[in-house]
Amino acid sequence: MTDHRIPLAGVIGHPIAHSRSPKLHGHWLKTYGLAGHYVPMDVTPADLESVLRTLPKAGFVGANVTVPHKEAALRLADHVSDRASVIGAANTLVFREDGSIHADNTDGYGFMANLRIGAPDWRPQDGPAVVFGAGGAARAVLQALAEAGVPEILLSNRTRTRADHLKEEFGQRITVVDWVQAGNVIENAELVVNTTSLGMQGQPELRVPLDGLQPGAVVTDLVYAPLQTHLLQQAEEAGCTTVDGLGMLLHQAVPSFERWFGVRPEVDAETRAAALA
Repeated sequence: MTDHRIPLAGVIGHPIAHSRSPKLHGHWLKTYGLAGHYVPMDVTPADLESVLRTLPKAGFVGANVTVPHKEAALRLADHVSDRASVIGAANTLVFREDGSIHADNTDGYGFMANLRIGAPDWRPQDGPAVVFGAGGAARAVLQALAEAGVPEILLSNRTRTRADHLKEEFGQRITVVDWVQAGNVIENAELVVNTTSLGMQGQPELRVPLDGLQPGAVVTDLVYAPLQTHLLQQAEEAGCTTVDGLGMLLHQAVPSFERWFGVRPEVDAETRAAALA
């Protein structure tokens, strides 16, 4: 018997109203003339497991997971990709026909694709990277930077123990810097990355002193609401190459859309406009 069900996917977070993913996937579904829907789902941590077990029965082929569920989704999955395992967090779930959950992480892929397009002259081996934050997104960024060959990663987080924990997991290439010292290490950085939610609409600003930024350094912020964060404004004024966070969102979505709906979408000016609409 042929399955005539329209494939469903969505993004699970708490909160989720700010997510641009529904507009993005909706744009691609329309552009490629595909049957399917992609919806935002606000799910509390207490309900995550029961929701994930129910979605396949309701015709869902997969889901993205975002804050605060990335680490929990990995633990709940029946199958885990190598990169999701290394990162310790999942952002992309595929529901198989038997209802089992396959977890992957495309954040590192999206981060690097965005960086290479936004800062084509950046070369990983040229020098150290400074990374702010130690959550699920930071894990993906650390894995991607290490894999790309960045020689040293200076990691700073408001809660130092979380950063220490990541150093234990990711190894010698990482040096943990106290949050109060974070501003002092950026003057030698070839790349500065904010993976925290600081600077996002409704969140406190990133209060790290930025006067050490060197002209020519690359600065990228994973926050994309607002698109031009305080960090990126300061970096632009200092003569840095800046890369906003929207591109990472667009590029990390490519592999998941392809898996769920069967077409590999293009990230172009229309895609970006649709996500910002």
